[in-house]
Amino acid sequence: MDDEPAENISGGTAGGGRFSEFQSGDGTARAEAVVDRLGARYWRKTYGGQDAFECLVRTILSQNTSDKASQPAHDDLMAKYGGEDADLARALADADRDELAETISSAGLYNQKSEVITRVAERVVEAYGGREGFDEYVRTGEYDAVRETLLDMNGVGPKTADCVLLFAAGRDGVFPVDTHVHRIFRRMGIAPPDADHEEVRAVLEEQVPAEKCGFGHTATIQFGREFCTARNPACLEDPEACPMADHCEQVGVYPETGEVEDPADAA
Repeated sequence: MDDEPAENISGGTAGGGRFSEFQSGDGTARAEAVVDRLGARYWRKTYGGQDAFECLVRTILSQNTSDKASQPAHDDLMAKYGGEDADLARALADADRDELAETISSAGLYNQKSEVITRVAERVVEAYGGREGFDEYVRTGEYDAVRETLLDMNGVGPKTADCVLLFAAGRDGVFPVDTHVHRIFRRMGIAPPDADHEEVRAVLEEQVPAEKCGFGHTATIQFGREFCTARNPACLEDPEACPMADHCEQVGVYPETGEVEDPADAA
């Protein structure tokens, strides 16, 4: 199998997982059929193994920006605060806010993100003693309790929490919903056009077998970048240019006029 695209950080070689074989579904659940097709085109991988606190920080850095912007910020943060013998959570809890903001400036919204990272680090140190205790809790704690704990952290939303559960804990049945996943499955007509992120997640986690949710998430992101973009999807000019055309209802996409709108506005 070809290497995963380097720009897809969440699905790249640092994903902490391994390539695995999965059996295709019978096609009765549309979401599973889409995930099977995407998995055949990109990769099929099981996840887990990332350090939970670093994964949490990395995902916070990725909020409202691209991997291209957030990756340098992550690298700079780790170079400054994540030494070989350092406890990253303690180092960030004690970090000077202005220095941290400058370190992660390439990620955008750096003042806001530095505040969130510092606050989360302080909580992790207080509640779990640092990085290792938090990692143990995320990996072994009861799923609903861990997700609720993550969501209770100010500045951590459902997508961030689910990425930690997937990429650090390797939890099956977790399908994080970012902007690509939210757009694509509503545009396809699999989720309701006015569904919010949590409602899309509920549809996907109901229809997609638990072991396929992880690669469904990462492969959907890559498909969104290459074909089903927000403003100029491949089907707009040539329906046959999209490898998922036979699964898609093109909600909010109007090839006859060249217009594209959010599925919720098209409903």
